[in-house]
Amino acid sequence: MHITPSELIDPFGRKIDYLRVSVTDRCDFRCTYCMAEDMTFVPKSQLLTLEETHFIIETFLALGVKKLRITGGEPLIRKDIDKLLLKINRQKLLEDYTITTNGNRLEHFAHTLKTAGIQRINISLDTLDSAAFKTLTRTGTLHNVLRGIDCAIAQNFKKIKLNTVILQGQNDNAVLPLTHYAVSKGLDISFIEEMPLGNTTAHNRADAFMSSATIKRMIEEEFTLAPSSHRTGGPSRYWSILGSHSKVGFISPHSNNFCADCNRVRLTAEGRLLFCLGNEHSIDLRQAIREYPNDTKRLKDFITASLHLKPEKHHFNDPEAPQIIRFMNSTGG
Repeated sequence: MHITPSELIDPFGRKIDYLRVSVTDRCDFRCTYCMAEDMTFVPKSQLLTLEETHFIIETFLALGVKKLRITGGEPLIRKDIDKLLLKINRQKLLEDYTITTNGNRLEHFAHTLKTAGIQRINISLDTLDSAAFKTLTRTGTLHNVLRGIDCAIAQNFKKIKLNTVILQGQNDNAVLPLTHYAVSKGLDISFIEEMPLGNTTAHNRADAFMSSATIKRMIEEEFTLAPSSHRTGGPSRYWSILGSHSKVGFISPHSNNFCADCNRVRLTAEGRLLFCLGNEHSIDLRQAIREYPNDTKRLKDFITASLHLKPEKHHFNDPEAPQIIRFMNSTGG
């Protein structure tokens, strides 16, 4: 199919060229900052089929999207995910093709991801202590993730990055060990301020909050950081770690609002198109494509007409009382 891209421009003049797609809200971990221990997941009958997901992605490509990230939940638990990933890449239209994973199944999927054309992998890793890892993930085994990371490194992806959420009093002692680990493996690492999505009972968000500035000062106790112009299309602000090939990034939704140059929208596993991580405005693409199957023009017009819903910025001002009731696993990373 020949595609002539057009542009998606929001009401504030920002070009939308980055789509994040959740293929499932399910996960084989239960990370305390991401979901409740006893989760209620979307019935499988309400999820987009992989064919529907591909149709929506293809439509976004026709609208000028050049960056795509596949997320979850944990995307590698979705049945036949390998087939979808390969199908997406057949037209070679993407400048950046990324997947976010918890790494638990990466040992078995690393080669598949490389074959499917994935360029970058983001791996969630919040500690190198086995007991703390079990506490934070509730169900995870650290050794599986570390083995998966090594398998991914062996595949020579364009870039592998660790994503880390630091909670004061729980894993704040992991900042330096994780930075050392990233440097030793030639990986990048991003530290993410906890986002107030969902009503967690595992900890008090106000008490557990650690700002990017605090974490940066901790890193600078042992590493020299220099400003970097490196960007991946996401909200992370990077610093080079001098004497290494690694960069450290900070994603700071509380302390350094990154909305001014937001270029992203998100598709949830059940087909809602979200315009902002911190906003509930959305449209139902599942209903649209089921009512008018394979009607690319109608879907393009529907998406374009909905961009007025994208807000200027989020309002993550109170980490203790979240404004957004959906958990991160339902939103997509």
